[in-house]
Amino acid sequence: MGDPMSKRLIVLLTFLSVAVIVGSYVTIPYYSEAPGPAKDVEPLIQFSGHQRYDSSGHFVLTSVLESVQRLTPIAALGAWLDPNRAVVPEQDLLFPGESQQQEQQRATSDMDESKLDAVAAVLSDLDDYPKRHGDGALVESVIAGCPAEGKLFPGDLITAVDGKTVMLRRQLTNTLETVPVGQPIHFAVTAGGSSETVTLSRAKCGQNGAPLVGISTLQNFPFKVTISSADIGGPSAGLMWALGLYDLLTPADLTGGMTIAGTGAIDRDGNVYPIGGVGEKLIAARRAGADVFFVPQQNLAEARAADAGVRLVPVSSLQDALDFLKSAG
Repeated sequence: MGDPMSKRLIVLLTFLSVAVIVGSYVTIPYYSEAPGPAKDVEPLIQFSGHQRYDSSGHFVLTSVLESVQRLTPIAALGAWLDPNRAVVPEQDLLFPGESQQQEQQRATSDMDESKLDAVAAVLSDLDDYPKRHGDGALVESVIAGCPAEGKLFPGDLITAVDGKTVMLRRQLTNTLETVPVGQPIHFAVTAGGSSETVTLSRAKCGQNGAPLVGISTLQNFPFKVTISSADIGGPSAGLMWALGLYDLLTPADLTGGMTIAGTGAIDRDGNVYPIGGVGEKLIAARRAGADVFFVPQQNLAEARAADAGVRLVPVSSLQDALDFLKSAG
């Protein structure tokens, strides 16, 4: 018979070996988030047909870096112990049945929609938009599961339907409502400087099961605005896109020479909505030397708890942020 202590040691070492293997290779439904890059938004905004007024300071968007795959238990422990990282349940990032690739595609679409809504909110305030407008209808968003999914995208400009020129957004809406379900509809679309024809038909989809193509649209802008978001996804840069564009279109320097960081989703009416990853975004803002951080009102408690050492300014709208900047100047 062997030494009982030796047997116990063998069992313990075997257990530890299995635990290390499992902890290193078996994944769990959690991801990590870390502070992403902070980017000066004004150099990323280009337009033509309007005077440009560059700033002495900076409007900075903040972002979050997510792990590219599920964490292992050991990786999750490392992220949990790191004060600059957060461990996030999969359900907070992915919709039921959604792959990470699909989530990334959704994030890109959300970013494109946020850019359009930021421009619409600013031009509505400054340029009598949509009363003053360009020709055609811009695709604002696409409803998942509808015929337009994967064929039309936010930012596409619809210039004609079935050979009839679209000058006004309501012309497009009225035309689509009269087309019988299942009948092909030919859209003339301009995207990225090239033109193409996209053929779709109305089908029952969306929450109400109504016959839809599955798009929401905006009247085309009165002049061309291009915003480069590179590889950053999601809707949370909307407020900062809006502030950067507003500052570039107006003679007064809203930054006052400061570095203004922030986050917040925005709609076409300028309302600001809460987002995720506030703690990580505050760290990115601090690293960028931000003097002020605009935070959605509903994220304020979370932002205060992060205690990142940056002055917090809660906002519920684009106007709230503008009022603060104008009073600070």
